[in-house]
Amino acid sequence: MKSVFQPNSGPGASRRGFLGRGAALALAAALAPVVARADDFGPAPLLSQSFPDPQGAQVPLSRWAGRPVVANFWATWCPPCVKEMPELDALHKKYPAVQFLGLGVDTAANIRAFTHKVHVSYPLLVAGHDGIQLMRDLGNQAGGLPFTVVFDAKGRQIDRVLGQIKPAQLERVIRGLAA
Repeated sequence: MKSVFQPNSGPGASRRGFLGRGAALALAAALAPVVARADDFGPAPLLSQSFPDPQGAQVPLSRWAGRPVVANFWATWCPPCVKEMPELDALHKKYPAVQFLGLGVDTAANIRAFTHKVHVSYPLLVAGHDGIQLMRDLGNQAGGLPFTVVFDAKGRQIDRVLGQIKPAQLERVIRGLAA
């Protein structure tokens, strides 16, 4: 008896191949860092916010008004977030005119414990669960981590990266801000 189903032939074969290739491309896009440019952005709500540091003291982000800011959303349980922190720290030290911030989508207790193991020279603040909505407001509809947003000295969002940063690429953006 002849089989009716032949996976690589017939009218549905090209559709299955197309759908399979489409699914593979969608997966690759989801895993690759997403980079956007200034003309993709709306207003920047971040710099009007205030967040506690890991000890509970409120830190208004407006204190860095007039300076370029690199805000990195991260969590202690996120391996790519932790992996990129030394790279962000090196850029922070190289460009002192640019303010780096780590906004932890995590608990204060977890961030306090984390700082005993990993040291960075930029402030780590607690965005908590509310950080997810803030990331979405800043253009990260997926709510994924890590997520880095760059603001110019006027508080305008000029760049964002969903996924682990590429240090050389971020440095090119920062170099333009620090000039």
